[in-house]
This record gives sequence, structure tokens and C-alpha cells, in this order.
Amino acid sequence: MTWPVRLAAAAALLPALLAWHKPKQTVVFAGGCFWGVEAVFEHLRGVQSATSGYATPVDDPKGFAEAVRVEYDPARISYDQLLQVFFLVAHDPTQIDRQGPDVGPRYRSIVFVSDTADRRIALAELDSLRARRTYPAPIATQVAALRSFRIAEDFHQDFVLRHPHDAYVVINDLPKIGELRRKFPTLYQQ
Repeated sequence: MTWPVRLAAAAALLPALLAWHKPKQTVVFAGGCFWGVEAVFEHLRGVQSATSGYATPVDDPKGFAEAVRVEYDPARISYDQLLQVFFLVAHDPTQIDRQGPDVGPRYRSIVFVSDTADRRIALAELDSLRARRTYPAPIATQVAALRSFRIAEDFHQDFVLRHPHDAYVVINDLPKIGELRRKFPTLYQQ
């Protein structure tokens, strides 16, 4: 094979290689106790990892919130789809400084954005939810830049998976997995 033929063959493979090797993306969501939020995102096709932790927004006097860092493959699931799952399944975005039985600012709802494009998309999704009147109460979710994310203790990682019979999990978290399967069947994975 001559040099020009080899070069042409390699050039023909380049788009396929680039599509296959898209870099993973990361987003951080705070939506109440991180156990259930983590469990929801772990059941999504295209999510490579979901890690519970403590996220602190920039310019927020309330301090950290329980949050989940989601690493995903944008070729398999989009940022828009992740936002929809967050707002429609993972938590109740109308709750102020609480989710279910958990009360306090560490349980508030926040979409952490890393750039202006993500901010624009998150705000558009919020506007869409409000315009469709998806919820009867006002949406309380903040959109904020992330100052820091600290991984939670090992005890909290994969809590729902490791403790499926825990009363808190049965009451608060397992119904979210069922809701995910019902509302997003093409994104759901076991």
C-alpha cells in the first residue's frame, strides 16, 4: 500500500474514531438526599458514573448541598435528557430547602453549571417546565456555578443498591426508580 493510499484510508476512519471517542461530560445535581438522586442516574443508559458528594455553589451563603456528580457519554445521553430526568424523576423541584422527610438547606435543589451554554440550557428547561405548568407550585431550583465538590464518605456511595430493604430507601428512593422506568423507558437500564 502506498503512502497516499494509507493516508486516505486513515482519513476515512477518522470520523468514526472521533465519534467513538467523544470525551465524557460531567454535571452536578443537588436534589435532596443524594442516595435517591444517585440511584436514579445510575439507572440511565449513557451514564458512566454517579458519585454522591457535597457541592458548594459560588456566592451562596447557605454552604454545601448534598449532590451527585454525573459523568456521562454525550453520544448516548444528552444534557437535556439528564435535566429532564432530574426535574421529572430524581426530586421535586418545588421544594424549598427540603426533599420529602429531609429538611434544611443541604437538601435544596440546584443545577450546577460549568459554562454559559449549560446555564442557558438549564434555564431554558426551567422556563419550559414553568410554561407547561408541569408543577402546581413554583419551581425553587437554583442554577449556579460550582465552587467545589467533595466526594461523600464511602458509606453513602451506592447506598440504594447496597441497602434496597432499608425503610428510607423503600419509601423515598425505590419509587423514583419505578418512575424513571415508566417515564423514560428508552433511557432506563437495569
